[in-house]
Amino acid sequence: MQPLRDIIQVMLVIGVTGNIGSGKSTVCGILTKLGAVVIDADKLGHEAYRPHSQTWQETVTAFGEGIVKSDYEIDREKLGRIVFSNPDALAQLNRIVHPEAYRLAQKRVEIYRHQGVKAVVIEATLLIEAGWINLVNKIWLVVAPESIVVRRLTQDKGMTEPQILARLRLQMQAEEKIKYADEVIYNDGSLAQLESKVTRLWRKYSGN
Repeated sequence: MQPLRDIIQVMLVIGVTGNIGSGKSTVCGILTKLGAVVIDADKLGHEAYRPHSQTWQETVTAFGEGIVKSDYEIDREKLGRIVFSNPDALAQLNRIVHPEAYRLAQKRVEIYRHQGVKAVVIEATLLIEAGWINLVNKIWLVVAPESIVVRRLTQDKGMTEPQILARLRLQMQAEEKIKYADEVIYNDGSLAQLESKVTRLWRKYSGN
């Protein structure tokens, strides 16, 4: 199959990535308003382990029936407590979920391409780490200072600073991710400033 990175003239596929609290979802919200179709990799991950699917079964086998709710859905909070305190457990979960999530993302991109959609955005924290680079034409990295990330997540998500720092330590550092990025969006100012940056990049790549 021809890599999607080589068919820019057919459809623009932007990978928006960045660590927790960087502002990826805000960037994708702006892109949606500008006309892009957004695929949320996190939601694909949840779809991948739908009840009684192969990925669901592998996840339950690996982490125990204690992560299963009464409706057979995976209890994300319980699973998160297990994997985000144990790098090996997180790596194991990623090995289970990522292949199916990748397949779903690839399928979704192809559907949009055949529908004639001009621009698709894949929002994925682990876009680089999971090897999803070949799904996109361009990689936009969203970064923010650690102090701002901590403030955002304590206010918006109710997370504690130790929880946030522990999650950040499990993720590839922004300095390393920059090596893969076509564009770096520094999200350290106001929403209006972020909208201006994203709009400028959108016009640069989409021609709109």
